[in-house]
Amino acid sequence: MANIPMDIITDIFLRLPATTLVRCRVLSKPCLSLIDSQDFISSHLNHTLRSGDHIMILLRGPRLLRTVDLDAPNKVSDVEHPLKTGGLTEVFGFCNGLIGLSNSPTDLAVFNPSTRQIHRLPAEPVDFPDGSTTRGYVFYGLGYDSVNEDYKVVRMVQCKGGKADELVFGFPYEIKVFSLKKNSWKRVQKVIPAVQLLFYFYYHLLYRRGYGVLASNSLHWVMPRRPGLISFNTIIRFDLDSDEFAILDFPESLAHENLDIGVLDGCLCLMCNNHEFSYVDVWVMKEYNVEESWSKLFRVPKPKSVESFDFMRPLLYSKERDKVLLEINNAKLMWFDLASKRCRTLRIKDCDSLYSAELLVSSLVLGCKGDPVEVMRRKERRAREDKIMQEERNKRDDFLSKGFKLVL
Repeated sequence: MANIPMDIITDIFLRLPATTLVRCRVLSKPCLSLIDSQDFISSHLNHTLRSGDHIMILLRGPRLLRTVDLDAPNKVSDVEHPLKTGGLTEVFGFCNGLIGLSNSPTDLAVFNPSTRQIHRLPAEPVDFPDGSTTRGYVFYGLGYDSVNEDYKVVRMVQCKGGKADELVFGFPYEIKVFSLKKNSWKRVQKVIPAVQLLFYFYYHLLYRRGYGVLASNSLHWVMPRRPGLISFNTIIRFDLDSDEFAILDFPESLAHENLDIGVLDGCLCLMCNNHEFSYVDVWVMKEYNVEESWSKLFRVPKPKSVESFDFMRPLLYSKERDKVLLEINNAKLMWFDLASKRCRTLRIKDCDSLYSAELLVSSLVLGCKGDPVEVMRRKERRAREDKIMQEERNKRDDFLSKGFKLVL
C-alpha cells in the first residue's frame, strides 16, 4: 500500500465496515493514524449513515446479545462485553453504533459492538433524602447532542414504597445527565410536572420499559393514556442541548388511541394500534416540532402468522424503499411490502427463540484504543514513568560526571 496515495486509501477505508478497519490499523503507521483520527471517525460515520451500508441488527434475549448483518442474515456474531456479569445486563439505548449497558443505575457503560471498545461511566450515586424508601423505577436514554458534539446518557430514578409491585405517587425522584465529552454527571434541576406522572402512571405499561427514543437532538418518552386515570396520551421530550424537558405536540385525533413511539428514517413516528388490535397506523413528523407536519404514512394489517398484535415498531426502509422492516411483539422481525400490504418473516440463522431487536450501524465511535479514561490514565502513568526514568538518567549522568572529574 506504500505506493497508493493517501487520499485514495481514505476513500477506500470510508466504505469499509468498522470491524475491518480495526484490523487495517496494523497495515502501517499512516493507516493507524488515519483510522484513529477524529476527523476520519466522523467522516466514516457520516458516510455509513448516508449510504445505509453496514447496517446490523442487534438481537437481545434473556442472556443473549448478537449482531446480524442485515444484508446477510446468516452472518451472526455473539457479542461479549466487559460489563457482562452473572446476572442480566440491560441494554437501554442505541446511537451511532453505540449501545448503553446497565447492571444497575450506578453501573453503566457505553459500548461499541463493532470495535469492542467500552467507556465505563463514573459511578454516580442516587441522592435521595435520608429516610426515603428504596429506589424502584428507572428510565434511561442514550443520545447524541449534535449541537455540542457530545454523547449523553440520561438517568431518571424514583423511589418506591409499599408493596414491591405498587406504584406510589409523591415519592422523591432525580434526573441526572452524563456527558461523554466532560466524563461527568450533572443534575437536572428544571423538571416539568409531567415527568412525575411518567413515574407514577406509566413505568410498567410499555414494552421497552421506557427507553428514550432519539430524534432531532432530543430524547422522547410517550405516556400512554390509562383508562380511569389519564384520558389522553402525552409525549415528553428532553432536549440534549439545553438539558430541559418539554411537551411535544401531536395530532389531537391520536390523543385517545393506543399509542407508542419510535423513529423511522430519522423522523419521530407514532404507532397507533386500533382498539381491536387488528391493524397499526404509522404516523411520522416530517418537520420536527411542527404539529402540522404530522401525517399518516401507512397501515399495517395484523399478519396471519401472528396470534396477537399488541406491539409493532417500524425499524427501517429497504434500500429500494418499497418495504419496511417491522419488529412485532418484541419477538419477530418481518418485512412489510408497502404495495401488497403483506408481511414476510425475516429468518435469522440459529435465532429461533424470542428476542427484541434494534438497528446498529457499523462505526468507530469511541475509537479503537479503548476507554478514553483508561487511555488517559495510561498516558499519565507513562508520563510519570518517563519522568522517573529521566530523573534517574540525570542522577546517573551527574554521578558519572562527578566521578570522572575526581579521577582527573
